[in-house]
Amino acid sequence: MAASAGDEMEQHPPPNEAEAPDAAGQGHPASDREGRRSLLDARRPAWRERLSSLSRRAEALPARPDDIDIALTSIGDPEAGDPALLAALREAVLARLSGYGTPEAALAAAVEDLPKGSTGEPTLEAVGHCAALVAEAFAMPALQADAFTWRATDAERRRRGERRAATRLARETRAEEERRLKEWESSLVGADALPSLLGCTRHEADRWLRAGIIPVARRVAVRRAGRTVQEPEFDPAALESLRGEIAAWRRADSGERPVEAPPGVGAAPGEARGETRRISNAAVARIAGLDRYAAHFATARALDRRIIACLGPTNSGKTYFGLSRLAEAESGLALGPLRLLAHEYREALEARGVPTSLSTGEERIRVPGSRHTAATVEMCPFTNPVDVAVIDEIQMLADPERGAAWTAALMGVPARQVIVLGAPDAAPMIRRIAQLCGDPLEEVRLERMGPLSAAPVPVPLAEIGRGDAVIAFSRREVFALRAELLRRGRTVAVVYGALGPTVRRAEARRFREGEAEVLVATDAIGMGLNIGPLRRVVFSALTKYDGKEDRPLTVQEIKQIGGRAGRFGGEHAEGIVAVLERGGDPRDIARALKAAPTAPEDLRPPVAPDAEIVAAVAAEMGTDSLFGTLRRIERAVLRRDDPNYRLGDLSTQMAIAAAVDGVRELSLMDRWTYAMCPVDERDEGIARLSDWAVEHSLGMAVPPPKAGRLPAPDRAGQDALQLAERVHRRLVAWRWMALRFPDTYRDIEGALAESRRLNEWIEAVLSALPSGRARAVSAGGDMPARRRGGAPGRFRSNGLARAGAKNGGQRPGPPAKG
Repeated sequence: MAASAGDEMEQHPPPNEAEAPDAAGQGHPASDREGRRSLLDARRPAWRERLSSLSRRAEALPARPDDIDIALTSIGDPEAGDPALLAALREAVLARLSGYGTPEAALAAAVEDLPKGSTGEPTLEAVGHCAALVAEAFAMPALQADAFTWRATDAERRRRGERRAATRLARETRAEEERRLKEWESSLVGADALPSLLGCTRHEADRWLRAGIIPVARRVAVRRAGRTVQEPEFDPAALESLRGEIAAWRRADSGERPVEAPPGVGAAPGEARGETRRISNAAVARIAGLDRYAAHFATARALDRRIIACLGPTNSGKTYFGLSRLAEAESGLALGPLRLLAHEYREALEARGVPTSLSTGEERIRVPGSRHTAATVEMCPFTNPVDVAVIDEIQMLADPERGAAWTAALMGVPARQVIVLGAPDAAPMIRRIAQLCGDPLEEVRLERMGPLSAAPVPVPLAEIGRGDAVIAFSRREVFALRAELLRRGRTVAVVYGALGPTVRRAEARRFREGEAEVLVATDAIGMGLNIGPLRRVVFSALTKYDGKEDRPLTVQEIKQIGGRAGRFGGEHAEGIVAVLERGGDPRDIARALKAAPTAPEDLRPPVAPDAEIVAAVAAEMGTDSLFGTLRRIERAVLRRDDPNYRLGDLSTQMAIAAAVDGVRELSLMDRWTYAMCPVDERDEGIARLSDWAVEHSLGMAVPPPKAGRLPAPDRAGQDALQLAERVHRRLVAWRWMALRFPDTYRDIEGALAESRRLNEWIEAVLSALPSGRARAVSAGGDMPARRRGGAPGRFRSNGLARAGAKNGGQRPGPPAKG
């Protein structure tokens, strides 16, 4: 039986340092107190390790690293043993839990913090002890505490039962869909079987195949005579159903009448509508229509659209060009890749006297009378025509994860004039899309308004000064550089992907207005974000880990990020791009800045299904499985050799679909909505989303995530900062869901308040000069050793490699979307 740390340690309250007696029961003189304090300071590192171990073993104690820090400061007895250590930790946990506002919010956070067993979740007994601890934190009377504990345990038991049932059903559904697909694929036959199945000659079969009236189930790549060819395969059940058409086809061959392929060919005869039907890939592709994607946007096709591609390097006036045209229009849209940019577009239009609404995945601002909207690309509306639409960062068409959203926006935005802004590299893909849409295209080329040059030699970290931006490629590296620059007396602002838009803008403001001399950032500054004039952009390295491997920076990455240096008419008119010592060869930067635009290797625009397409394919298949529907779309809708389009990345949607498919109380379209939610997979985002779906199906309200009590900003270490960032990202997903399911995700005011609190706290941490333990962990907790494939020891000369060694050289995760 798991014992509660609270039950075991109830009789051992932490002694107060000022009142602790000595062995004889007498108080210490002042000199002894100094020695006692020194002894306590010497003991605390070992106590920290011991408390960390004890808290992991105490299954029912939801302790965090900052609870341990607080507990250690309350211990005044140098001879404190395990009971006193755990009692102090328990008091720290109680104090934190009491700060959540409601027992329910405290319990949700506490269960999240409980140690996970071999099953990946705490035991029900531990949940019960945890609920009792929450009741104590909120000073509930005994009867109320017992009732709260019982309700919490019973609710968790119900949730787990539903979760396990949903997981089991999702697993069985996935296996069944995979089995059915493999069974169907294994039943397919080649062209040699057509005569016997259709009762015709080989000559007739070849003629009818060329005419397109024999349905092809799929095409497979085979090697023949040293080259790859696409061979057709056929569904025997579908062919058997066509035998009655043979006589009509032969009459058509003799000139009696034209013949077309019968509609709906591919479903086996006699199958009931409510059952999953065997249909050919050709039928799925026909229903999805992704090979005719431009036609999917009926409103845009009905308009007399004109596309203007305004292309140029950074600092060439593209945004000014687009927003000026937009501000002059009677109605319009501004679409960009980030929530932060949508806010900046809105503010720029409002500054010109244009009332503008806002639409992002988790935020809406409706301005009465407004006929302009600033939005993220994924929120592009497709039905209400406007005069002008501006689509920024159009080179994102080539992005492997989000490119399909830019394709949809460019093909489907219902604007009479569509202005696209971005790098010249995107020109070939824009031309391809304009041709597919039948829209006239005008290209406007802009040149950089100020000079940009590569520094001839690497820059020592000691020479980084006011107006410089140092670019790193992981959060840990950002904080290691920040710590070293702070140690050298510089004031520093930081920008990285995990920060929310509000904090990013606050940090950019600190740098822009001179409160911070240096900006340390990830490549998140490459798109938008008004950071003001930069004297230099200095790369920490010319390689980056992209989630799969270390690779050199691309020419476009060096141009896009390095091009932020300098500002026409500003303090630093000439921009300089450099690299830190041991970070790479400056000649690589010089070559990249002089390189001509490079088109993407694959010029076919990526496309992805929307809710309408998913519903149509599922209906045609006769299935309620979202995973099965997406799996079939992935395999069927576009041939790999399709001349016009390629299928975008559906991996995240399929992973979420596999997790929520067992929650059949939610409709197929509700599950599709869950699959589109932005989640952080590194923070168990898909599992958390699946839990939310189970609570949704039970008719329960899903409370917003909370971070609870946080330490003072100047005492915050990396653990507390990362916790705040994680909870903020969870709140982004929660608010996204709240806009779509307000009856389930109800506490929007609480979510907004927690988001504001976390933004303010994170900004206070980043702007504070660290003190005490926070100074020690600001580098040591976050600096990786050099990643595989990079320049060895590139920080050895400035002391950062030593900071990395203390952290064990953990590898960073894949880059987060800005």
